[in-house]
Amino acid sequence: MRFDTAVFDLDGTLIDTLEDLKNSVNFALRSFSFPERTYDEVKSFVGNGVARLMNLSAPQDASEEVRSRLLSVFKKHYMEHSRVFTAPYPGITELLSSLKQAGIKTAVVTNKMQPAAVDIVNSFFGDTVDVIIGQVDGLAQKPEPDGVWRAIELLGSERENSVYIGDSEVDCLTASNSGLPIIGCVWGFRGRQTLVDCGADYIAQTPSDIYNIIMGK
Repeated sequence: MRFDTAVFDLDGTLIDTLEDLKNSVNFALRSFSFPERTYDEVKSFVGNGVARLMNLSAPQDASEEVRSRLLSVFKKHYMEHSRVFTAPYPGITELLSSLKQAGIKTAVVTNKMQPAAVDIVNSFFGDTVDVIIGQVDGLAQKPEPDGVWRAIELLGSERENSVYIGDSEVDCLTASNSGLPIIGCVWGFRGRQTLVDCGADYIAQTPSDIYNIIMGK
């Protein structure tokens, strides 16, 4: 089957953001003299938005007030340091350019804060992504389907001709809730086995695999 619309996750799918996320998490934790988190710990915490990321990163006995303050410190630091080490995965920039040249409509739907999502996508990918949907008030986060459906509507597409691309169990559930098949990316934050276990319809070893699947090759 050939698809005419591709809806992408961001972190772990198009770009590697872990080092910058880890650094902002630990900046916030240090601000309160809390123990810092390792790269692997932060990697296991991401996928459900920054509020959950900081909740999991905070000490278990931290109060709700402290958790709220931690989140505010994290957000401020991350907005100022979201592109220090962050970079696209190899082949992603070429993939998005090829999709645009082929007339495929593209969107990014992410649980990352909307301003950070727009800044990162525009900085790295320019006009090759048509719609960017991040975390905003009034829009349910993934794995709820609201962001995916809004993106498809803004693109003037149909769900039957759209495919979702992600790297985690959250993305598998998002695709299922949205009524879309999913291409699972093995280079992301969870790996091949997680994608197989959560029922990914397609597995992409490289970005060129995504292109071939979308084009029905």
